[in-house]
Amino acid sequence: MNTPRLTSLALAAAMAFAYSTFGDTPDEEVYLAPESFVAESFDGASPKPSVLWITNELKPDIQKILGHDYPALRVRYWKDKERTAWILEEIGKVKPITVGIVVEDGRITRLKVLIYRESHGWEVKHSFFTNQFTDAELTEKLRLNKNIDGISGATLSVNALKRLGRLALFLHQQALR
Repeated sequence: MNTPRLTSLALAAAMAFAYSTFGDTPDEEVYLAPESFVAESFDGASPKPSVLWITNELKPDIQKILGHDYPALRVRYWKDKERTAWILEEIGKVKPITVGIVVEDGRITRLKVLIYRESHGWEVKHSFFTNQFTDAELTEKLRLNKNIDGISGATLSVNALKRLGRLALFLHQQALR
């Protein structure tokens, strides 16, 4: 038997196993189903969903927040009194990150990564990061009123979540008008 060829095949198989086991994350990592997030946000009793239309009046502020146009004509949300819940997506590096955000009395009360699709930056899913958004408010300049510390190696994901936090706060204001 040809030993160099067998060695090459064994090495290739070992590399394929290592890459599949320790390489990139799967295409989609679901941490919490969006419908479960909404139910949890309203103590198990999800209100009927509402729709906020992205009007020409709202587009400039949304573009300022995201750095690009919102990719849809409307946004679905859930509301009970002064509490709203939003399921929003933003591109991290190349793929969308799905985030659930609850806003009450003009402040973020909960931010949770629901679905993560990127190969890097997944650390943003952890509560040590997402808890920083608690009690964040939107300033007149459409910025967060508190500093959110970054994560080395996850800059694009961190920035995506900051934009989504700002967007949820802005949309909350519009939904209560």
